[in-house]
Amino acid sequence: MQNSNKILQALGIPFTALLSVLFGLLLISFPIGIFVVFESEIGGDINYEYPFTHLELFDGTEMYQAPIDVSIGDAFVILWTFYVVIFVIAMLGPKHGFLKSLSLIISFGKFDSKSNYLISVTTWFSILIFISILINFIQEQFDIVTIPPPVENDLIQFFYVSVAPLVEEFGFRIILIGVPVFFIFSQKTSAKYFIECLWNPSTLDIPNSKKVFSLIIFVGIVFGFAHIALGEPWSEGKFAQAVASGIILGWVYLRYGFVSSLLIHWATNYFIFSYALFISQLNYISIEDAFSHSLMSSLELLFLVTGVLSICILFVRKFYSKKVYDLEI
Repeated sequence: MQNSNKILQALGIPFTALLSVLFGLLLISFPIGIFVVFESEIGGDINYEYPFTHLELFDGTEMYQAPIDVSIGDAFVILWTFYVVIFVIAMLGPKHGFLKSLSLIISFGKFDSKSNYLISVTTWFSILIFISILINFIQEQFDIVTIPPPVENDLIQFFYVSVAPLVEEFGFRIILIGVPVFFIFSQKTSAKYFIECLWNPSTLDIPNSKKVFSLIIFVGIVFGFAHIALGEPWSEGKFAQAVASGIILGWVYLRYGFVSSLLIHWATNYFIFSYALFISQLNYISIEDAFSHSLMSSLELLFLVTGVLSICILFVRKFYSKKVYDLEI
């Protein structure tokens, strides 16, 4: 135990420093997103005043013809405000604030990621990015490329990738994981308890974790299949990445709740695209070239280092502190 404490305290200083940087970058992405939607020209011929009901998702519906005076900018602000509220909730709880949780890691090596949502978000987000980069690297050795769906307009694409985390986390995590887990393991049937368990499935007493993890893997595979088969699909190279992401998001949802899984998904979409679009506008380059910019490469390196460090801490706690700590990261 003493050796594990020393190792965890030694890892704690660089770990908290990296998490603090990630926290700052996540926070800054909020005003950056507002800027690229309302002050940039990412939409080309259209801007934030583009009618919301003219989006492709309303094609063939009566709403397309309805006289609803809502622009894509209005819809984006509503969505943006929702994410801000969720981010504030994550920053303040559920047990301690983000800064206090970091201080506990530095002072005592207490890696209790359940004490604050953002600890689990930044930790598992970096692990997800690390695994995605690793999968992409391995696939490239076998000439398997990952090609995104065609994009006709960067503004509309940014709106869609901002909506996707909310829609997909509700569908794949709450509906496909939360609801079945509740009906399998719940001993109560009240509406309030049902909502509490969907918000945070760890509220339930789950004696058979293997059965639940099998469900998470199955939903992860469905999540991966949806990315290459539905709507404007990715190329087949996205399947493995999406499956791995779906499994991680499912595990995070089960362990830490909807707030954590939603914000991790938000970070993989809104956060990354907001910086890429910002770089694109500042340097007058395409979004594809922006993803190859030195700043995005620096972000990728930050995710890789944080992901490796997070995995190291996970294994230290798993193998050296098994009798004292639960596997909570």
